[in-house]
Amino acid sequence: MAICKVWISLLLALAVVLSAPAARAEEAAAAAEEAAAPEAVLTLHADNFDDAIAKHPFILVEFYAPWCGHCKSLAPEYEKAAQLLSKHDPAIVLAKVDANDEKNKPLAGKYEVQGFPTLKIFRNGGKNIQEYKGPREAEGIVEYLKKQVGPASKEIKAPEDATYLEDGKIHIVGVFTEFSGTEFTNFLELAEKLRSDYDFGHTVHANHLPRGDAAVERPLVRLFKPFDELVVDSKDFDVSALEKFIDASSTPKVVTFDKNPDNHPYLLKFFQTNAPKAMLFLNFSTGPFESFKSAYYGAVEEFSGKDVKFLIGDIEASQGAFQYFGLKEDQAPLILIQDSDSKKFLKEQVEAGQIVAWLKDYFDGKLTPFRKSEPIPEANNEPVKVVVADNVHDVVFKSGKNVLIEFYAPWCGHCKKLAPILDEAAATLQSEEDVVIAKMDATANDVPSEFDVQGYPTLYFVTPSGKKVSYEGGRTADEIVDYIKKNKETAGQAAAADTEKAAEPAATEPLKDEL
Repeated sequence: MAICKVWISLLLALAVVLSAPAARAEEAAAAAEEAAAPEAVLTLHADNFDDAIAKHPFILVEFYAPWCGHCKSLAPEYEKAAQLLSKHDPAIVLAKVDANDEKNKPLAGKYEVQGFPTLKIFRNGGKNIQEYKGPREAEGIVEYLKKQVGPASKEIKAPEDATYLEDGKIHIVGVFTEFSGTEFTNFLELAEKLRSDYDFGHTVHANHLPRGDAAVERPLVRLFKPFDELVVDSKDFDVSALEKFIDASSTPKVVTFDKNPDNHPYLLKFFQTNAPKAMLFLNFSTGPFESFKSAYYGAVEEFSGKDVKFLIGDIEASQGAFQYFGLKEDQAPLILIQDSDSKKFLKEQVEAGQIVAWLKDYFDGKLTPFRKSEPIPEANNEPVKVVVADNVHDVVFKSGKNVLIEFYAPWCGHCKKLAPILDEAAATLQSEEDVVIAKMDATANDVPSEFDVQGYPTLYFVTPSGKKVSYEGGRTADEIVDYIKKNKETAGQAAAADTEKAAEPAATEPLKDEL
């Protein structure tokens, strides 16, 4: 399973919940008044989307689903922000698309909508598209978007212009001898590209900056951050090199997973990277926390040259991570590594003095991977067969049968609706000995790398010859049965396919009904 966009969406949801404003009686009254006014948020759909994007040089679009709780929470804040920004000069336009509507699903696919709500900024007729990474309450949305429509980089003319650089966030400042030339042009290009992620500034007066030095050798790019060494510089003005410099410098050497919302941007970045990840989970408030922290930070320094990212997590705040990775609290303190191939390595009940040696064993290739799996069912007599990580390959790829497999989550509404339909289809096909309908709880088992599961339910159809395609049939029992009968392989066809197989089948995107 690719480093989990499902898990990333859970983190995003957490950030939304923690940043949501508390409900107040006066806000409810104001919302009632606003409900009577015409909507300031444009409603877009497949027929008018392209025209709207072309018409407005800057537009924020929310892709939502009517059933999504976070979308419902955002709606009044989004509308309020749209009302306020409609008075801005020039007006800043906010729009929304029901991505759950069948006719709009191609738009959601085109713009890589992996969860709800997803907000994207479209500039210059859609030539420049960026993720919205600002607040989710009206005042924050307004403030963020006003910055987004101004210059990508702000000139620092005096020391008082630079006070914002010490606000505890990440900022990038270019220091130049003059505002011209290749270096300055490249800097502005980068600022425009990354403006939704960072605040940029530029100056010819290095002494105006915090910890500034008038004698600094210019030009250079200085990154301010509230962790580690606080200030880092680069003199390589190649756009790609600058982007790599910012990416590498803007994450703490050790990311902290706790309830502090200031850490959430670093958490998202940590889980989005494909680099190997080392994660130490323990109780921050009890036990020898300081000795573990000291040992872990020492290990980070010792292995600083290795391609691995580090995280330390508080058990109390990391329940989602424990569920995702199949961990239990009584295993802590524990250290877990997930490599770039999603293989996991676990050391439970680790002691502070064992951390360095265990990490060395990992880098030396001496550890055995850990796999999250429910127990293989002793009895599996229901029409829809239960598969787990420890037997999924045997059932799906080695059984010699045509298998329709559903990857689901117990909390997923669409999965619950589909369950009796799959039961009915499986009962209808029980006499077909070469057909299996199976299901896997993707929250309790590691999904094999052969399947791309980024939403629930996701269904694949696998034939005896190993041909794997996303299920593209209907969602009634009769439609599922007809699809399987039409697409299944006989024993003879499977044997012929095995002998003729010269290339892998084309990759397909799985059908996703809920993200």
